[in-house]
Amino acid sequence: MTQKPGLDGAYALQSKDDNRRLYADWAETYDSDFVDAMDYRLPFEVARQFAAVGGEGPVLDIGAGTGAVALHLSKLGVGPVDGTDISAEMLEIARGKGLYSRLFTGDVTDRLDVADAAYRGVLSAGTFTLGHVGPEAIDELLRVLAPGGVMVISVNARHWDSSSFAAKLESIKAKIDDLAMPEVAIYGPGATGEHATDLALIVTFRKR
Repeated sequence: MTQKPGLDGAYALQSKDDNRRLYADWAETYDSDFVDAMDYRLPFEVARQFAAVGGEGPVLDIGAGTGAVALHLSKLGVGPVDGTDISAEMLEIARGKGLYSRLFTGDVTDRLDVADAAYRGVLSAGTFTLGHVGPEAIDELLRVLAPGGVMVISVNARHWDSSSFAAKLESIKAKIDDLAMPEVAIYGPGATGEHATDLALIVTFRKR
C-alpha cells in the first residue's frame, strides 16, 4: 500500500509498514507542508497542559516526529526530553534541531527500549489518531512512567469515538489520579481543508 504524504494519507494508514513508508517520504517537508501550513497547535496544547499540571523532566516524547512537542517544552523550561518514533527519517529531522537528549526508533504498540518507571513525564501529540495507535498502547506508556509522574496524550476526537479509549481509561482507573480530558482544536485559524476544525481530547493524569 502506498500513500501520498499528507494528512489524508496519514489518516488512511493500515499497517506499521505503511506508516514507515509515508513518514519516510514526508519527513523532509513535514514541517512546512503540515506543521506550518495547517497551523498545527496540538503539540503546543500538550506541552502547555503538561507544564500547567506541574509536569517535570525527564520526559519521553512518544511519536516525537520532527520535534514539535520538544520545541514547546523547551520554551516552557521543561527538560530533559527524550524522543521516540517509528520513523527513523522523522527523527533525523528532529535530531538536527538539538532539542532532545536521546532519540531512538521505537514502536509503542510493542516494548520500547526503556526501563520501567524511567520517566517523570510521558507526552504524545498526534500519535493516538486515525491510522496510527489505539488505546492498547497506554499500558506501555504507563510502564515507563514513574509513580507520581504525569502523562499527557492527545487523542483525536474521531478516533476516541471509534475506538475503546473510554473503556481503557476505566480499566486503569485504580492506577491513576487526577484524570482530565479537556477538548481542544488540533489546528489554528490558519488551517484549511476538511480537517481544519478537527478536535482532540488532551488526556492528562498522574500515575499512582
